[in-house]
Amino acid sequence: MSDKTMSEADVIGRLRSGMTIGIGGWGSRRKPMSLIREILRSDLKDLTIVSYGGADVGLLCAAGKVKKVIFGFVSLDSIPLDPHFRAARQSGSIEVEEYDEGMLQWGLYAAGIRLPYLPTRAGLGSDVMTVNPGLRTVTDPYGDETLVAMPAIRLDAALVHMNRADMHGNAQYLGPDLYFDDLFCLAADNAYVSCEKIVPTAELTANAHPSTVRIPRLLVSGVVESSGGAHFTSCVPDYDRDEAFQRDYVAAAKDPDRWKQFAAHYLSGTEGDYQRAVEASREAVSA
Repeated sequence: MSDKTMSEADVIGRLRSGMTIGIGGWGSRRKPMSLIREILRSDLKDLTIVSYGGADVGLLCAAGKVKKVIFGFVSLDSIPLDPHFRAARQSGSIEVEEYDEGMLQWGLYAAGIRLPYLPTRAGLGSDVMTVNPGLRTVTDPYGDETLVAMPAIRLDAALVHMNRADMHGNAQYLGPDLYFDDLFCLAADNAYVSCEKIVPTAELTANAHPSTVRIPRLLVSGVVESSGGAHFTSCVPDYDRDEAFQRDYVAAAKDPDRWKQFAAHYLSGTEGDYQRAVEASREAVSA
């Protein structure tokens, strides 16, 4: 079995402008933020982002990296809307393709099992069909029921963050939910996992049920050890969402000058610089 360990820069160096990139996690929970921050430092652009979105989508929109977002929602959970995504939608600077949460899941699953679409009842009788005029319906050949034909959402690459992984790419979640990260990896030509800690393979199941190792190495092209790599989103049980930082992020986004200061302080350097700036901010608050 091969050693698939990489750095954030190694992973982003394999991506190309114009790609369709799926981002795991859920709103402001267990997002691969260190990989997102590395995209911000890159020259990537014109990306199509597929996400149950949060600050991952917002930051990429703010940096002008996004051409289109395919999403079930974009929320910061404890704060209803991401301000940068909202601004991008209101200005019309990005294209959007909005689905019911279950439809997005079904589109990823269809891509993962190499089908052009999967039938679903989700979306029927809703404005999902109106805002996505390209959607088609199909008739159940066994019972004549009309169903939505949810098209496959094929990804060039997937980025997900997990609690633990081994160097071969077997990845484990230890929190309450997988958030469809396995489907993002299954739907992608190449999947990259960042994690809080890379451990020996035997350690993954030493104190946790084998079912928590939900992303197998055969789906993973690279794995990155990134302690705190989901910040400022949560990565339970390792850490909760940084609510104070999230509030600062939202407040800064409302004012162009303040956002420039925020970005210069937190986003202009390396991942190590980011983590040191976050820690210094915590110490200043507690002093």
